[in-house]
Amino acid sequence: MKERRYRDFGVPHIVDGIPYFVGEFWTSRQRQAHPIHDVSYRACFKPQLPAFFIQRLTAPSDIVYDPFMGRGTTPVETMLNNRIPFGNDVNPLSRTLTEPRINAPALCEVKARLTAIPWNDFIDFRHEELLVFYHPKTLAGLEGLRHWLWVRKKQGIFDKVDGWIEMVAVNRLTGHSPGFFSVYTLPPNQAMSVEGQRKINEQRRQRPPLRDIPALILKKSIRLLSHPTPPTSHYQFFTSESHKTHKIPDRSVALVVTSPPFLDVVNYGHDNWLRCWFLGIDPLSVKISHHRKIEEWRFFMKRTLTELARMTKSGGHIAFEVGEVRKGTVRLDDHVISASVGLPFDMIGVMVNKQTFTKTSHCWGIRNNEEGTNTNRIVILRKKHDN
Repeated sequence: MKERRYRDFGVPHIVDGIPYFVGEFWTSRQRQAHPIHDVSYRACFKPQLPAFFIQRLTAPSDIVYDPFMGRGTTPVETMLNNRIPFGNDVNPLSRTLTEPRINAPALCEVKARLTAIPWNDFIDFRHEELLVFYHPKTLAGLEGLRHWLWVRKKQGIFDKVDGWIEMVAVNRLTGHSPGFFSVYTLPPNQAMSVEGQRKINEQRRQRPPLRDIPALILKKSIRLLSHPTPPTSHYQFFTSESHKTHKIPDRSVALVVTSPPFLDVVNYGHDNWLRCWFLGIDPLSVKISHHRKIEEWRFFMKRTLTELARMTKSGGHIAFEVGEVRKGTVRLDDHVISASVGLPFDMIGVMVNKQTFTKTSHCWGIRNNEEGTNTNRIVILRKKHDN
């Protein structure tokens, strides 16, 4: 562990032959990242996590890849650090959330396009069940915008400004403040069911208020685009299973930073059903991985790591963020390490990023999620040099 690129990892604790690096490696403060990251998605890590590894383990123009990119935190942070973003997610929603921010339009273009949309023509709606979320005029506006964007895709004139507006609209569909299109509901990264929302409305004695859709899209755009971003012309995104990304060339990726689905903890299809509706995606057709048995999850990781070994450069790195599930009885970093056995990787160690630990002695043990504890556990692998 004497290499300069690992000097910020600190001195490891060796537990069962595995180096554990324990410390607060990036800030716990919520709004220290670039504002363009500020879109909602459940179970996503902070931008400071990929930034830590990108800045230490790569150079400008290197390719950084995330096979489970979710809301696109790793690709966006890669772009901000002047590296080349590659990303993949089996859910097409992920690309909708990510690509517009990699190749963002100017705010003046967004304003002009919002003005050009024929909002006054959007007076009808079909999905009456969604009135538990939206005022009738708001629902008509959303359905109108949805159809307007679909027509532009069909005509082949859908551009990056349309993509930006679609991305922001998807992120404003539901939430718990007047900044969203809906009445008060769950946080925006977790859509309530129609029946569940009906119960919330009854309990709170609330009715969906009228919302100004273009004004809210513009307000959010002003926030997201408040800081400049570097120009990016080279990036690639895929919508494939993580072990079937054959279009990525062999030995081309310098760094992988990712967080895979955690067993059966999060139901992404259920959480994103309303976003999928707006985009015309059938959530039942998306092959999002749900593994109840740890053996199945480990096999899933083995196939993914095998594919990552193919595309990673000699000396390149993989940073796999995982955690504890099922009340600490399953520690997924152990199973990632097990899945890497037999593949051409050297084990650098497990980084435990700790914030407000109550008992540091438990950092590398099962009980690291005591009250007041917030951690990331990242397995760090290095690709062996080719013979």
